[in-house]
Amino acid sequence: MLGSHSGKEIDEKECVLRMNQAPTQGYEEDVGGRSTFRVVSHTSIPLLLRNQSYFFKQSRDTIYVIWGPTRLMNREKIGLVYRTLLKVKEMMKSGSFLSTGWFTMVLAMELCEQIFVFGMVSESYCRNQSQPAVPYHYFEKGRLDECKMYLAHERAPRGGHRFITEKAVFSRWAKKRNIVFTHPSWPDG
Repeated sequence: MLGSHSGKEIDEKECVLRMNQAPTQGYEEDVGGRSTFRVVSHTSIPLLLRNQSYFFKQSRDTIYVIWGPTRLMNREKIGLVYRTLLKVKEMMKSGSFLSTGWFTMVLAMELCEQIFVFGMVSESYCRNQSQPAVPYHYFEKGRLDECKMYLAHERAPRGGHRFITEKAVFSRWAKKRNIVFTHPSWPDG
């Protein structure tokens, strides 16, 4: 997202969903400043708590959706999204767990008629050697790049995300729903 100058376009959308601890402050030109919803994995709660004044005072108009495994969330299995995630989890018995990106896409499909996704690479992005290396998180300089993170998780025997597999599913959803992937844009098909 760095250098995309997409901030104004993002802020003009009716509904802006952000994930985990991704900040807007200092990155407004590229990622905008509005947050309608912030979808947060239970594992990212400590990261938000490190900067409480930013996440919970300055962003007090943001609705936070916290998610995590059943044993930690202690919620009844009544919500449609929750049931969907449980079904998908059962189908994906691969030693992996669903990413916050997955949960956010499911929530967005329930809430929004049209979805614009910024800053998510396609399943084929890392296969193309001519693609520039991009950071996994735009706000963490010098950390693991996106493709290295994806490959590390794909190879993890347990406890990883299957990011590339998730992107393949998102691509199929985009063909049936009104989902547009931009910066980078996704190939059709």
